[in-house]
Amino acid sequence: MYISGLQKLTLLDYPEHLAAILFLDGCNFRCPFCHNSELVLGTSPEVEDNFYSEDEVLGFLKKRAGMLDGVCISGGEPTLHRDLPALITRIKELGYEVKLDTNGTNPDMLRRLLDDHLLDYIAMDIKAGRRNYAAAAGISKDALSKKTESDPAHSFLSFEEDQSGPGCSFLSRIQRSIDIIRNSGIDYEFRTTVVKGIHTEEDFEDISQWLAGRTLEFSNSAADLQKKDMRASVFAPSRTAETDDSIAALPDDRTQLSASSGKLRYYLQSFRDCDTILLPNHHFSAFTEEEMLRFLSIIKKTIPNASLRGMEP
Repeated sequence: MYISGLQKLTLLDYPEHLAAILFLDGCNFRCPFCHNSELVLGTSPEVEDNFYSEDEVLGFLKKRAGMLDGVCISGGEPTLHRDLPALITRIKELGYEVKLDTNGTNPDMLRRLLDDHLLDYIAMDIKAGRRNYAAAAGISKDALSKKTESDPAHSFLSFEEDQSGPGCSFLSRIQRSIDIIRNSGIDYEFRTTVVKGIHTEEDFEDISQWLAGRTLEFSNSAADLQKKDMRASVFAPSRTAETDDSIAALPDDRTQLSASSGKLRYYLQSFRDCDTILLPNHHFSAFTEEEMLRFLSIIKKTIPNASLRGMEP
């Protein structure tokens, strides 16, 4: 495996750990506010000067054993790499604990990594409320079939062909990942980067219910929507009536977590502009502290221990 970047020390990214960060390239999202555009778009492994070899990285980690105690694997979207389990196995053999950053679109890989006891912490991005997810993730019809040139593992997931059942979408994969993570038995967090120009209060009203146990199901009309070209309604950036109709709330008795509610961690983190934002000439900006606190108050209705990250309340 080629590794696109190595940060040799972080005191922030892995809670209560001194850690290194490995960055893997390629992503199946195109979040317009992403600050890792060079990782999202990927580069060719033929240009070896742009990459670390697996042996180079493992050699570094071997030398730092005893000084570092954790490794964060980030991206891009790491779970798109088929040989991710083999890499983490080698890292674990050196005695490190491993944290994975993910967008949650590959629940099967998450399940495999957890079943093999390869993860100690998972951080999953929640891009937006369910009706706004397509816009926040930069999903479009063209992108669904596009592949990067670097590696077949970077192929965009074919969300419409999800084997979970008729009418399944990328949101069903994300829901599966949320459920897997909440029941994993390891430490985890969910987090949202809050961007003025992408998010509104409605997003946080929905996220507060969603993460507190209100899952997503498609209505009986979802299959019909898919026949008409479901991508036009669910994956288009704009919100439509068809998108609203395809999301059915579950009964009220499923809106709260049970035994796992005490360990649910959710963070709001403020957008920070930089030169590598994916969308050029954007007009995104950060919300004020007062606005962030208002969003946090909405989340705290169902997730009392939610907090701001990178901002002092």
